[in-house]
Amino acid sequence: MAASLGEMAVLCHKFITAPQASSSSFVNVIKLGTFCRTVVWPCLPPLLMYQYIRAKDEDMYAMEVLYYKSGSRDAKAFYDTSRLNGSGHWRLQQDMETIRAAANAE
Repeated sequence: MAASLGEMAVLCHKFITAPQASSSSFVNVIKLGTFCRTVVWPCLPPLLMYQYIRAKDEDMYAMEVLYYKSGSRDAKAFYDTSRLNGSGHWRLQQDMETIRAAANAE
């Protein structure tokens, strides 16, 4: 068992270090690293921010639809803006109330 794990580790190491075996492969690895550092990495933060904003917007839209279809006039029941750090979301309020009730059971 240990011998097969050792062989597997050696094989994985050879697979990772094989691209650097020749000088032309080594240059290609450097070019790929430079491309990732100058093109790919700078594009990631804006894409991640865009995805976060879209998800947040989708969540708020769903909350607005739920509020509209409920016929309620109490907007704070769905999102209480006076609460800290986004804890005003109705689902989070419900979860926290369930936890509080279970923790303070008499």
